[in-house]
Amino acid sequence: MKSFFYALIIVAFLSSCGKEQADVIVYNAKVYTVNSAFETVEAFAVKNGKILAIGKSDEIRKKYKATEEIDAAGKAVYPGFIDAHAHFFGYGQSLQTADLRETKSWEEVIQRLTTFVKTHPDGWLIGNGWDQNDWENKAFPTNEKLTKLFPNRPVFLNRIDGHAAIANQKAFDDAGIKAEQKLTGGDMLTENGKLTGVLIDNAVALVESKIPSPDAKLAEKILTDAQKNCFAAGLTTIDDCGLGFEAVDFIEKLQKENKLKMRLYVMLSDAEPNYKYLFKRGAIKTDRLNVRAFKVYADGALGSRGACLLKPYTDMPEKSGFLLSDVKHYEEVAAKIAEHNFQMCTHAIGDSANRVMLKIYNNVLKGKNDKRWRIEHAQVVNANDFNLFGKASIIPSVQPTHATSDMYWAGQRLGEQRLKDAYAYKQLLKQNGWIPLGTDFPVENINPLLTFYAATVREDAKGFPKGGFQMENALTPEEALRGMTIWAAKANFEEQEKGSLEVGKFADFVILDNDILKSTPQNILKTKVLKTYLNGEKVYEAK
Repeated sequence: MKSFFYALIIVAFLSSCGKEQADVIVYNAKVYTVNSAFETVEAFAVKNGKILAIGKSDEIRKKYKATEEIDAAGKAVYPGFIDAHAHFFGYGQSLQTADLRETKSWEEVIQRLTTFVKTHPDGWLIGNGWDQNDWENKAFPTNEKLTKLFPNRPVFLNRIDGHAAIANQKAFDDAGIKAEQKLTGGDMLTENGKLTGVLIDNAVALVESKIPSPDAKLAEKILTDAQKNCFAAGLTTIDDCGLGFEAVDFIEKLQKENKLKMRLYVMLSDAEPNYKYLFKRGAIKTDRLNVRAFKVYADGALGSRGACLLKPYTDMPEKSGFLLSDVKHYEEVAAKIAEHNFQMCTHAIGDSANRVMLKIYNNVLKGKNDKRWRIEHAQVVNANDFNLFGKASIIPSVQPTHATSDMYWAGQRLGEQRLKDAYAYKQLLKQNGWIPLGTDFPVENINPLLTFYAATVREDAKGFPKGGFQMENALTPEEALRGMTIWAAKANFEEQEKGSLEVGKFADFVILDNDILKSTPQNILKTKVLKTYLNGEKVYEAK
C-alpha cells in the first residue's frame, strides 16, 4: 500500500515538473475576453503581469502551474474597467472636504457644513457636490447664511458639476472680488446690484485660485485615497481630465516609488505652462502613466445654464449660455496641438459649443484620420452636426450616468425637440463604430456598474422612467462593456496593451459576483466586485 502512495506522489511530482511556471491562474470562470470576436473562455494564466494563455480550465491547469490559483466558482471575469473621463485627483480632493452630494435643500447643506467643521476647524472650509436641481426650491442659493456663520473663515462650495460654486464674503474679500468686475465666459450672480455668492464657470477660478495648494503629504493622501476606492469599484485605468504639469510630476514620482499603482491617462489643462512643459518634454509613456493629450473647455454645464446653446434655454429665454473663450483661442490651440502631434480633448456640452468645436476639428483634421481627437461629453448635439464626428474620425467621449441624472429636468432646459438630440449615445456610436464611456466622477458616482446600467437600461435605481429614457439611444450590453474596456483603451491609444484579456496584454481584470451581461436590471445594481487585479497583482478583495 505504501508503494502505491509513493507512486502517486512521484507521478504528481513529475507531472508538476513538466508544467510551465505562471504567477496566477484563474479557472472555472466565465471570462469575457472582449476580444474582436467577443469570445468567452473558462481560464487564463498570468506571468510577469501579462496574460500568458487563455483557454479551457483543464487545458490551462494541465499546462501551467502557478503561485496563486483562483477558482472563480463560475463567476464572471472582465477586463479591468477603464473610466474614459473622470477627475481622479479632484475626486481624491473631494474625499478630504465636506460631502454635499444628494442634499435636498440649502438648509441641509448648511447642516452638513456645521457638522464637518467640528472635525475640520481650520483653514478654508471646502465642500463639494450640491445641486439645486435636487431641491424643492431649485433657485440658486445666496451666501448670507455662510457669511453669518463663518464671518472670519473663507468658505467655498463647489456645485456637483464643478462649473459653479458659492462662496461667502470672507472668501470674496480674500480673493478681492468686486461686483463690478467683468469677465469672459463666466458670471457672478447679483441681486439688486449685490453679489449673491454664486459663481458660474470662469468666475469660479477667481476664488478657487486663492485656495492654498495641498502640500506633498496631503497630495499623496488625495491620490492614494482615490486609488483605494477606484480599485474597490473594479477600475484599473482612469483618464484624469485636466491637470497641471506639477501634478503629473508628483504622480510620476509616487508611481516610481510604487506608492501609486493606478494606471492613469492624464490630459493636461489648457494653459500655456502645460503646453511648454509637454512640447519640450514630449509625450510621457510608461506602463502606468500616459500623458499625450490636452483638455480644453468650450463651455459650462447644462445644470448651471453655462452650456452654450444655439437658441435660448427653454426655461430661461434670456440666457443661451456662453463659450469660455473666444473662437480664435480654440482655433489657435487646435493648430498648436496638431502641429506637435498631440491629442485634443474638448469639453463641449451645448449644441453651439459642439458645433464650434466640431467645425474647428474638421478644419484642422481634414477628413478621416487616426489622431483620435475627442469631444468630451457631446451632450447636446444639433441633428445637422452628428455627421461631423464621423467625417473627421472625432471621438465622442460620453458619460451615461449624466443622462439618468439629468433626465428629470433636461427637458425643461432644452425643450422637447432639442432633447431628442441630447444624450444620444447610439447616434454617436454609429459615427465611428465605437465609443468610450466614463463617469465624470466626482460629478457622478465612481461605480462603473452604474455606467453600464445607465447605458443599457437608462432608468434610475427606482425604475424610472418605465421602459427607459429615450431608449432609441441605449447601448447593448456588449457595446456598453466594450465602451468601458477596449474602446476606452482605444480612445487613449492603448488598445494593444489593455482593454481586453488577450495573450500579451496587461493582466488587469475584475471578478464580479454577478454576470452583468446576463443580469436583470435590478441585479446589475446589486452586483459586487469580489476581486480586482492590476498587472496580475491583487489590489482589492471584498471582505
